[in-house]
Amino acid sequence: MGIAEWRQQLSKGEVSARELTDHHLQRISDVDPSVHAFLEVTQDRARCDADRIDAARAAGETLPPLAGIPLAIKDNLCTQGIRTTCSSRMLENFVPPYESTVTDRLWKAGAVMLGKTNLDEFAMGSSTETSAFGASRNPWNLEKVPGGSSGGSAAAVAAGECMASLGSDTGGSIRQPAAFCGVVGLKPTYGRVSRWGLIAFASSLDQVGPFTHSVADAAELLQVMAGEDPRDATCLKAPVPNYAAALLQPIAGLRVGLVRECFEAEGLDPQVKASVMAAAEQLQALGCELVDVSCPRFNDGIATYYVIAPSEASANLARYDGVKYGYRTPGAQGLAEMTARSRAEGFGDEVQRRILIGTYALSAGYVDAYYKKAQQVRTLIRRDFDRAFTAVDVLLTPTSPTTAFGFGAHSEDPLAMYLADLLTIPANMAGLPAISLPCGFDSQGLPIGLQLITNVLEEPRLLQVAHHYEGAARVMEKRPAAALVP
Repeated sequence: MGIAEWRQQLSKGEVSARELTDHHLQRISDVDPSVHAFLEVTQDRARCDADRIDAARAAGETLPPLAGIPLAIKDNLCTQGIRTTCSSRMLENFVPPYESTVTDRLWKAGAVMLGKTNLDEFAMGSSTETSAFGASRNPWNLEKVPGGSSGGSAAAVAAGECMASLGSDTGGSIRQPAAFCGVVGLKPTYGRVSRWGLIAFASSLDQVGPFTHSVADAAELLQVMAGEDPRDATCLKAPVPNYAAALLQPIAGLRVGLVRECFEAEGLDPQVKASVMAAAEQLQALGCELVDVSCPRFNDGIATYYVIAPSEASANLARYDGVKYGYRTPGAQGLAEMTARSRAEGFGDEVQRRILIGTYALSAGYVDAYYKKAQQVRTLIRRDFDRAFTAVDVLLTPTSPTTAFGFGAHSEDPLAMYLADLLTIPANMAGLPAISLPCGFDSQGLPIGLQLITNVLEEPRLLQVAHHYEGAARVMEKRPAAALVP
């Protein structure tokens, strides 16, 4: 049941918010011991939220747009009075005294909070395996990863534990797990959604976005989340359009660009390529024109990202020193020892690795050779996109080079893990909106993701094309039997 259909049934009294909430809480109880999507389930809060909506309906009040919708929140978004850990020992007992802007807007719109979801520690990873509290599992195959860093949020939606969830995307952390778990994942334009209250990884790349079962539901959540926030200096002041209305606009005549470098990328699974090409042909059948385009520096995005993102992480994570808040090692002798041991014991291996990379790239004698050069390449990547969008309206690529891989597949080779974000990173580097949605299945029955990218603030067109493809392809109706996917 989509959000619009639920809203109609709730307003008519055919179902209550409490019934929908209890249904999802029961689902969490049934399947989450296997999936481990949630770090904390807020049952009492959820039932209070739902009862408040039911009381408002009974009193004849006008219901807000997300009234009664059960949501899960990635555990790097601050929730007032509820632990926010970033899946790290460093913040294991941190309870924020404030609410992030984006979650505050959701609660004011009537959404129900089910709990906080698992992620790679401080959002650094592509599989949730770096979580200090254990990895989440892919509901399609419990021996496969759900992707990352927002793996818990994607798995929760795929397993039917919530109607939608929130994630954050720094280099593909919404779109890649959405592809692995067979759900819709939307990364808005950088600055379209406030980052205030999102615990920072890389401030010039991070963006909050939704996981949903459908493109229409993603549009519903973005409508509430988007908009100016005076507390976030990077948040755009541009007016928020009607995203739901954009879904119904025809797509015949739109030009869809197939990015040549993506389909020639090293390591691209032939089944993924075939499925994404079939999706392109589906769009052509709907009246779109397919255009071959080149973004010569597209595949340079990953090397650029792994200089810029760790550099920003090194600066952002410097605040966790064992003094102000977070983990503090006991028994240390002196400030230097306390800080060193607190960071060594509080951070996992991947976080420490990225802090070291970033600190090195920013150090005297190397900042020009690495960080400055990476920023110059970032500008060139953006210019490639600018040229492409003079010829096409939307770009089409695979979301990930492969489908979900097994646990431990890249544990001894971090570079191989980093390549999972090869096709998603460039959109972050350029600050562009992008969406991943299911386009097929591989021979193991695992979902394959299709990525669409549009120019800055063109979310209406992005959602429009994705919605028409979704309606025509009806991919999830053809899905194979899977472990826990309802």
